[in-house]
Amino acid sequence: MKVKDNFILKKIAGSYMVVPVRTRAADFSGIIKLSESGAFLWKLLEKGADREELIAKMLEEYDVDEATAAADIDRFIAKLREADLLE
Repeated sequence: MKVKDNFILKKIAGSYMVVPVRTRAADFSGIIKLSESGAFLWKLLEKGADREELIAKMLEEYDVDEATAAADIDRFIAKLREADLLE
């Protein structure tokens, strides 16, 4: 799984934002605000991480149980798919 090209993650005034660039700027109006954990997952998705890798990395990085991590990641992925941000 990977985020589509021409979206970049920026930290602006302490907040993480996904901003469309180049050709995406014309197709996608707006900015997506992410939490710190959302930005963490986004960075992994930029490298092509799959669901299992996202869960494993989330468990390493945050104090969360596997069921909660999996459910949160599934919601995050669903929102990215809904916004057409994943390949």
